[in-house]
Parts: sequence; C-alpha cells; structure tokens
Amino acid sequence: MAALAWLLIPVAAAVAAALWGSWAARNRKTGDVAELAGYARFREAMERSESGSGPAS
Repeated sequence: MAALAWLLIPVAAAVAAALWGSWAARNRKTGDVAELAGYARFREAMERSESGSGPAS
C-alpha cells in the first residue's frame, strides 16, 4: 500500500502540471491592440506633462 502512495504523489504532480500548463498556454481574448492603445495614451499624457510644466527648482 505504501508503494501505491509513493506512486500517487508524482502522478498527482504530473496532472497538476498538465492542468497548469494548459491554463498558462490558453488563448487570451485581449491582444496587442489594447496594449498599443494604452501605450499611445501613455505617450500622449507624457507629452502633455512635458509642455505644461516648467523646470523644477
């Protein structure tokens, strides 16, 4: 019976690793379009902050 318990541990770990691997490799709905739009907004905000502020004293 102890041998079955020692066999069950790596089998359970392999099943958990397979589940995690399939979850990590899933297709995500959001793509580069949303990230690029966010980056464009960030750049616009940084350009506005440069022109609106004077030198730091």
